[in-house]
Amino acid sequence: MLRKITAIASLLVANASVWANPPDAIATSPAAPYLLAGAPTFDLTMVTFREKYNRDNTMLPIGEFRAIAAAEDDSPLLTRAASKLNENLYASTALEKGTGKIKTLQITYLPLQQSGEDKAARAIAISYMAALMRQFEPALTVGQSQGKVTSLLVKGKGSRFYQQQVGAIRYVVSDNGDKGVTFAVEPVKLALSTP
Repeated sequence: MLRKITAIASLLVANASVWANPPDAIATSPAAPYLLAGAPTFDLTMVTFREKYNRDNTMLPIGEFRAIAAAEDDSPLLTRAASKLNENLYASTALEKGTGKIKTLQITYLPLQQSGEDKAARAIAISYMAALMRQFEPALTVGQSQGKVTSLLVKGKGSRFYQQQVGAIRYVVSDNGDKGVTFAVEPVKLALSTP
């Protein structure tokens, strides 16, 4: 269990560092939007989110999140937490310190080596990702949300950072090949256009 939590913590830190600006490539690699100063939060705490999510998705529950020890390069303004869903699937989040409001919600799928089992495990991962999407787009049916998630995963395949904005939210796919794929939902700061 501790080994799995350490693995997901490493994956989360890797995702943050993948999205962070390397010193010699500032112009080529954008920082993860939720890591930027002034990044918006959902007007939602993890407790409130989990209660509603688990009530709406009884067959795809998300357990209690546990805080992940901060790494040296972690923002002092964030608390990271993760919840193990099964052997190859994790939910994670970054919370604003002080308020506990959600900056990002992520589902990370770690592919299995046996191809026969991987197909079923991937279907479960897509179901969790689609359930997460429906929390922010409740008008979507199960089929529509699964189709939309599958489309996002195809578009983001092989990309360390692919995003698609829908109104005040952004869906992010970070594909790290055989190390896993992360699907995230994040709020977007909206600005009024000037005439």
